[in-house]
Amino acid sequence: MSNKAIDLQLSQLANGAIQEKLDCELKKVFENIHDPNTKPQDKRTVTIKLEFKPDENRQTIAVTSDFTTKLANVEGVSTTVLTGRDLATGKIAAKELKSNIPGQTYFDDDDESIKSDVGEPIDVIEREQNRKIINLQENRG
Repeated sequence: MSNKAIDLQLSQLANGAIQEKLDCELKKVFENIHDPNTKPQDKRTVTIKLEFKPDENRQTIAVTSDFTTKLANVEGVSTTVLTGRDLATGKIAAKELKSNIPGQTYFDDDDESIKSDVGEPIDVIEREQNRKIINLQENRG
């Protein structure tokens, strides 16, 4: 038995349940710290609120705990989208610009192919265009 007048060990309250909850919240904090999508310098906080509610005789006290965890926000990302109306169908289309310059092709490191500014493989586009070529010389007499 301890000689302390108030002998309440946080790690042992509620049969260790408060400590378990704290450990869980600390795990969230450290996962957030190691998340490369967050700013490393942002502060993270864990707040433990203990609420004491005595009975009418002031001898029995119900203790409840509440945890509030504030993590660093995930940083946003931006991109550029190309949009326009298809003149043949009238439908509006939108695609992400992949090449950084509209109309410019780029080399895709992932699959080592050349792609259009919106990420479509050039060989697929060329095949589709070849199907649409009209031979004007065919009907010349």
